[in-house]
Amino acid sequence: MPDPPEPPVARPVDPSTAKGEATVEELTRAQAQHARRVAESRATVPDLTLTTQVDMEATVAFRDELPAPVPNVEDLLVKACALALREAPRANGAYRDGRFERYARVNVGVTMVTPDSTVAPVVFDADTKSLAEIAADTARLTRRAREGAITQPELSGATFTVSSLGEFGITHFTAVVNQPQAAILAVGAVEPRAVVREGVVVARHVVDVTLSCDHRILHGADAARLLRRIRELLEQPASLS
Repeated sequence: MPDPPEPPVARPVDPSTAKGEATVEELTRAQAQHARRVAESRATVPDLTLTTQVDMEATVAFRDELPAPVPNVEDLLVKACALALREAPRANGAYRDGRFERYARVNVGVTMVTPDSTVAPVVFDADTKSLAEIAADTARLTRRAREGAITQPELSGATFTVSSLGEFGITHFTAVVNQPQAAILAVGAVEPRAVVREGVVVARHVVDVTLSCDHRILHGADAARLLRRIRELLEQPASLS
């Protein structure tokens, strides 16, 4: 029998070429600003996160009864958050230079995708606006974000932020606090799931929402009360009109 062939000798890999040719892409101004802000937030904000599930069955039915143009789920979330913030002044504030700031206006930022980054245009005075007004604001801001036409005044002045990835089918995620805001709400997809109601398994539209907050200004109980109030408002949507 002939001797078996010698196994091939592994050649050392040159680390400089192991990944192939690299293409370097310079950050745009918006991308650089976003990178700086999230890095600063992660490095300096002692964040606390809480998650709850919201039964959206009543909200889905409520939307079906509204006249056109019908607000989307995110518009209802903006309104619910704004009303809850009005009852929780510290959550509508910031921790800055060893002091608490509480803001008189409730301005909710809404994260949107631009051609090269992510921005959070502001719905000003969201607590006093109707759902139709909020829907008109977010539709206009979404259009401007997609066109890359958002201006700095439209991005400034938020006291809280809502971030949704539901359109991508994401059910749960944790968002990074937008400094110096006290908190941000991450919203997953509204979808039918099997849940137990009165001892019976039924299909209900539900959504997971996660509140990330600056633990220096919002303690666990504060954050839990805020999240509970947002859930209550969404599960009784008549209060949003």
